[in-house]
Amino acid sequence: MSTKTAVRTDKAPPPFPVYNQAIVHEKTVYVSGQLGMCPESKEMLEGSISVRTERALKNMTAVLEAAGSSMDNVLKVVVFLTDMKDFAEVNSVYEKFFGDVKPARSCIAVHQLPLGTDVEIECVAHL
Repeated sequence: MSTKTAVRTDKAPPPFPVYNQAIVHEKTVYVSGQLGMCPESKEMLEGSISVRTERALKNMTAVLEAAGSSMDNVLKVVVFLTDMKDFAEVNSVYEKFFGDVKPARSCIAVHQLPLGTDVEIECVAHL
């Protein structure tokens, strides 16, 4: 029987008590939704959605590295936005974090996100 292992790092904001930053199962990493929150202050970053998108992707990078993976190993990404008018701005930051072979991706408009943010990003990667 295979097991699942929780991933925790202080280089990304702590998760709410009902989930983990990521779970590793066999050779797959499932990263929980990351926000544009500073890991040190635990405050949501102010400014444009680009600022929060970059921080969310840096947080995702930290969680992947803590799991023994990397952004190069990301297979699937889901981006949640509260307004699709931000799609192009988010993409301009997003594309800087991935190489030539971009992961599969969905982008979903939602009514609201945790802590009143406007972007949340989750992924699945391999080890």
